[in-house]
Amino acid sequence: MTRTFAALLCAAVMALLPAGRAWSREDPGLGNVSQREIANASLGTILRVWPQLGGSTGNAKAYRILYRSTGVNGEPIAVSGAVFIPLAPPPHGKRDIIAWAHPTTGVVDRCAPTLLPDLAGTIAGLEEMLRRGYIVVATDYEGLGTEGMHPYLVGASEARSVLDSVRAARLLPDANASNRFAVWGHSQGGHAALFTGEEAAAYAPELKLVGVAAAAPATYLVELFKADRGSISGNSLTAMALLSWSTIYKVPAQTALASGAKRAYEAAASSCIQTIDEMLKLEQSARTLQRRFLKIDPTKSEPWRAIMLANSPGRKPAGAPVFIAQGTEDETVHPPITRRFADHLCRNGTPVFVKYLVGVGHSYAGYDGANDAISWMADRFRGLPAPSLCKR
Repeated sequence: MTRTFAALLCAAVMALLPAGRAWSREDPGLGNVSQREIANASLGTILRVWPQLGGSTGNAKAYRILYRSTGVNGEPIAVSGAVFIPLAPPPHGKRDIIAWAHPTTGVVDRCAPTLLPDLAGTIAGLEEMLRRGYIVVATDYEGLGTEGMHPYLVGASEARSVLDSVRAARLLPDANASNRFAVWGHSQGGHAALFTGEEAAAYAPELKLVGVAAAAPATYLVELFKADRGSISGNSLTAMALLSWSTIYKVPAQTALASGAKRAYEAAASSCIQTIDEMLKLEQSARTLQRRFLKIDPTKSEPWRAIMLANSPGRKPAGAPVFIAQGTEDETVHPPITRRFADHLCRNGTPVFVKYLVGVGHSYAGYDGANDAISWMADRFRGLPAPSLCKR
């Protein structure tokens, strides 16, 4: 996008916004929003808006937004995200919304997806969702792109960021959005999607959730961390979780770290995994952690185990029918764990459909499962009965 076109787009947005609200064309670092302004805003209020310069598609307008949400401790916060609005007219008067929940990118603020040069390329199925006429909103989650630590795999925080992103998307003047939405996420984003379903009715009763779609979702955290322990990916994700949880829950990470592991742990935990260079550096740190990392097993030791149990989905009703895409060769989110979670949903009366992606590993589950997920969500918007693999 050229600088001239970006300026024109931003000017057009400014002209359409309601009078009396403080919108900014500047400061993409988000630093000019006061805590008072955040606290005085209602949930989902758009505090700032800019053109999303990190890449869009040819069939949409893209905005980067800063919106009001609720933090992990119930406090008013600002969260960043992006909104993609189809260029084509609404197919039926109003556009429905799909909320994208992204996979793990890191836990420090610079790891926000909206800071990427090709944000659109990271959203599984984006062009197809836009082609079908859906608005797509993509939150960064609490603490990514804004101040503070990201509450990694903390379900309530993720859900609030997603739900308030839907509220925010509906406020853009050219959105022409309905109150109906589906949520679609991969890996950590699958975890966020499942918690969004569980929290939607209580937190955002004015919105109508039609379905929850998740690719390789993180579900039973104790089982997943146990299964991944000692691997490169497992060490990386465990380091990020420890950094996040030690900050959020005020538990010193040193209670879990072996002597001499601090430097490699901090390097891995504060890494982003959005570019090849970042991933190579993270791999080097994670390999060092294979020699020396933990002095305890956090899946068996408190308070870490309790944190994992409290942030595993399935403790509340799912909130909507569920679609799961799961790669059969996934070595990060293991298929048997996903299968047990699907069985749990069945026992609780939730229609659940699992699409097994033969030969697919963890990284590609979102992309390879996108077409099936989008078709499934489209059927939920049409009001068709949700298919289910649950035995009657």
